[in-house]
Amino acid sequence: MDKRILNIGIFAHVDAGKTSITENLLYKSGKIRNLGSVDTGTTHTDFLEIEKKRGISIKSSISSFEWKNQTINIIDTPGHTDFAFDVEKSLSVIDGAILIISAVEGIQGHTETIWNALQKMNIPTIIFINKIDRIGASIETILQQIQKTFTSNYILLQKLENEGLDNVSIENEILAPSTPFLEKVISHNDELLEEYFDGNKISSSDIEKELQRIIIQENTLPILLGTAKLELGIENLLNAITDFLPIHKNENEKELSAQIFKIIYHKDLGKVCFVRIFSGSIKNRSMIKNCSQNIEEKIGQLKINSGAKFENAQEAFTNEIVAICGFEQAKIDDYLGTKPKHHTEKVELNKPLLTVQVKPKYEKDFPNLVTALQKLATEDSTLDLEWLKDEKELHIKILGKMQIEILQNILVSQYQVEAFFENPSVIFKETPTKSGQGYVRYWMPKPCWAIMKFKIEPGETGSGVIYESKIGVNDVLQKYQNEVEKAIPFALKQGIKGWEVTDLKITLIEGEDHNVHSRAGDFTIATPMGIMEGLKEIGTTFLEPFISYKITAPEEFLGQITSEIIQMRGTLESPEIENEKFILKGTLPVSTSLDFPIKINSLCKGKAIFTSQFYGYEKCEEKYGVSQDYRGISPLDRAKYILKARKAIQ
Repeated sequence: MDKRILNIGIFAHVDAGKTSITENLLYKSGKIRNLGSVDTGTTHTDFLEIEKKRGISIKSSISSFEWKNQTINIIDTPGHTDFAFDVEKSLSVIDGAILIISAVEGIQGHTETIWNALQKMNIPTIIFINKIDRIGASIETILQQIQKTFTSNYILLQKLENEGLDNVSIENEILAPSTPFLEKVISHNDELLEEYFDGNKISSSDIEKELQRIIIQENTLPILLGTAKLELGIENLLNAITDFLPIHKNENEKELSAQIFKIIYHKDLGKVCFVRIFSGSIKNRSMIKNCSQNIEEKIGQLKINSGAKFENAQEAFTNEIVAICGFEQAKIDDYLGTKPKHHTEKVELNKPLLTVQVKPKYEKDFPNLVTALQKLATEDSTLDLEWLKDEKELHIKILGKMQIEILQNILVSQYQVEAFFENPSVIFKETPTKSGQGYVRYWMPKPCWAIMKFKIEPGETGSGVIYESKIGVNDVLQKYQNEVEKAIPFALKQGIKGWEVTDLKITLIEGEDHNVHSRAGDFTIATPMGIMEGLKEIGTTFLEPFISYKITAPEEFLGQITSEIIQMRGTLESPEIENEKFILKGTLPVSTSLDFPIKINSLCKGKAIFTSQFYGYEKCEEKYGVSQDYRGISPLDRAKYILKARKAIQ
């Protein structure tokens, strides 16, 4: 197929103008007739009621347009860190990225996080500095930030006049190149350098070719200027997308390789899976192999999506993004056909560090609340819904308090369920305090037989869970040993303090099955009992989550902020002081710093910039940790646990 298709993502920190830029691209390309506005809730990509009301993107949205004989699929992603899941999933299916930076606010926390992810995944990127007409805009400051935080290998493609004013203007450097621009472009080309130093004029076509080469081959970061408000710089950005972002090519175009990167529940279409095709084609009504789950499912309907609209399609080809209805078992990140050869490891932009219980306002709505949360957890797996049927409790994990407000709104508007959320609590973890052993003998009531001894050892911080077996198949048949390994994650889901157990090594050092009494599932039931008995004997230590922070503020507030950080049990590096401002970096426990962004804003009278991201889990003293009751029936309550596991009680 000759159609040239480019898939790009557009990213930014919240309020940098990302959705307005997307709207401008659609308008300038002729995709939409009228230019919508975030302020009035009329943009093409923010079509959910809550997005219109709040003026922020909470879900990624897909649109497409034509420019220079290319079809460009653009994924407009959320800018608020509470909705980073959609951003993460978009990263795995794009060919290139536009990263928006406000000319006033500069590089903010989420901007830096996204940049690091783009670099880790080797995604070609264009920087667009927006809002150059606003008072306080400073391109020079932004370029200094880019050099310090991103890369020194960048090139500014425009000249700027009347910065920070309504009559701001830009001119392409390529039309009348300045000396610094020209020297930057030709610095890697010996032939052009020789011509230049000989006093010969370098032709525009040679400059254009070399510019394209250094951006694509030398990884020079292109930077463009503009403002969505005045529709300025949009055509330059459209040209840069087609000139500087490469189209994905697959060696085997016939073999299907595609990825599900987004799932929604549509009021009319039901479960809709959004798919990027890396190679091959997908036909409507065909059977498709899901190689991640080793199943086949039939396409009910094949759709092309743009904003809120869906159109029927009969077939989709390499590089296209399509929506598939009818896949009931599919999950986000599943691959269809085969896994792409160019696949890169995914990144985690943000991690849920809070847990919260959700309750219906009216008891009769509990079944509907369960269904709604199950669907929402399919759309965003980081919610990690836990439904305790016996206790009639629903628990989810969240990134921040804004997410609660949005979820409440979605439950009402899409599922007609009113719900309230308990106060969120920090998600602690636990790790073994020392080495020890856990023993289990599960042989009553018969028929059953599973005897095991585990060695349990603390691991390095951040090492996760390591499991190995040191017994032979003559002691325990391989099929039963497989049961043990599969049961380990469940066994560690809740420890003796009620939290997930991690950073440890578990070794199966002794075991015994029975050729008559052992049954399938016996070792699955016994494993959590043996491990919990071991953890009870050796004890566990709390692990608490930390964030890394960066504070920029006037020097006069350094003492107060330092004092606050120490009180919160935080760490701090030596401050960098420049131009009567300081930059302070360090780590903070999540439990003590939940409201710190609000507090620092008040403390510094709105003059501080606070950015943070997840740092990791560290051991903490017992007095700072918070235990919680075991949810469900604990394996330590042996008799009741066995009855429940054998379905003798509900």
